[in-house]
Amino acid sequence: MTEQQNVRIHSKLFIKGRITALTGLHIGGNSIGMAIGGADKVVLLNPLTNEPYIPGSSLRGKMRSLLERARGDEKFNKEGGFSVNGDKTEAGKNPDSLLGKMFGVSAAEENTQPTRLMVRDAHLTEASRNELANAPNTDMPMTEVKTEVNIDRITAAANPRQFERVPAGAEFQLELILTLMEGDDEQQFLKLLRESLELVQHDSLGGHGSRGYGAVQFSIDKLQRRTVEDYRSGKPGEELSEQHELAVFTTTMA
Repeated sequence: MTEQQNVRIHSKLFIKGRITALTGLHIGGNSIGMAIGGADKVVLLNPLTNEPYIPGSSLRGKMRSLLERARGDEKFNKEGGFSVNGDKTEAGKNPDSLLGKMFGVSAAEENTQPTRLMVRDAHLTEASRNELANAPNTDMPMTEVKTEVNIDRITAAANPRQFERVPAGAEFQLELILTLMEGDDEQQFLKLLRESLELVQHDSLGGHGSRGYGAVQFSIDKLQRRTVEDYRSGKPGEELSEQHELAVFTTTMA
């Protein structure tokens, strides 16, 4: 066991808030079995509730991708970046970089790194669920259908296609869990987390962002720290004040 692998958990930070769709949001689901008259491209739905949600993998992947693109090839940046493999670029593989520690490194690599960041699936808030369930003008239950037309550049023939989207204004529950190891700089990781959320806000989430889909806004309602000692003693942990890196996303609940 290496010294790096022997490092113990120090604490966990629990970050809770909301994700608001500012424009229609499309995170693709399985189109198999769609009835005649349905959308060509459907959104991902919870099979038990039939409600749209944002997979944690989609948000986490976007956060990591944008941070790596902001830094470039990890060989030239000690904070990390993407990995260049021949003519392909892949997720970073340096376990000692800041990004490698934040997001982890695949077990297929010689030197592994467990992830420090967990991103939960984001389900609709109760208020947004009720609003969408009772919305009079949605095309499908809780969603809208946007028709786009692809024009053949030679024949000028129009090829319409339909995309299912979660309407602008929908709100989802945000939950992130950041595990800090002994020796970790808490503020350094919170700063990286803040940067990643800001990058996503100024980019897009889900598909077809270049055509206006997927603009989102984050708000943080709660930040709590729970140390290993808190777990041992059964204490609930400590609510952190607004004087932290994520305070930029803090809003007052109505």
